[in-house]
Amino acid sequence: MDISNRVGEKIAQLRTQQAMTLAQLAEATGLGMEQLERIERNQDLPSLAPLIKIARVLKVQLGSLLDEPDEGGPVVTRQQQLSDAICFSNNAIQSRRHMAYHSLASTKADRHMQPFIIDVAPTAPDTDYVLSSHEGEELIYVIQGTMEIVYGPKTYVIAAGDSIYYDSIVPHHVHAYQGEAAQILAVVYTPN
Repeated sequence: MDISNRVGEKIAQLRTQQAMTLAQLAEATGLGMEQLERIERNQDLPSLAPLIKIARVLKVQLGSLLDEPDEGGPVVTRQQQLSDAICFSNNAIQSRRHMAYHSLASTKADRHMQPFIIDVAPTAPDTDYVLSSHEGEELIYVIQGTMEIVYGPKTYVIAAGDSIYYDSIVPHHVHAYQGEAAQILAVVYTPN
């Protein structure tokens, strides 16, 4: 089953198991009721920031919403397995639609890091970014192309072979530099 057809069901199931109303989840996460309804109906797959907030309130690891974890030991992901991609999109953050996330640890149980290879499609250059923030840390390593990271009041341009490591609580946005295609390795850490 496609990941976008599972996330909403998992969130609704966890919320119901905890006897939490949609209004309570909205208040605790700071997300809108309409957005949460769309997520639970599998109409939207939110970006990482809202998913991390939802996972935190529901007291689960982010990976338990995205994947079917079943392995306690090492997980090997072969290159041919990278075809399965997660494409985040929702009404609040349209800018994620051009990124295809390939999980590198989709079956690893109880993980704290979320490693992805992300294919960034070429887009029209845009300067109207919606910054997001969430608990945790991120590491981005550019495999191909050039990326631009808006981090608080600063902007960083990193090329192939460069990396950036930052605290995710600072409002940020990651996108291709001048709309060109790129590929990155991103590792997102979220605390319990």
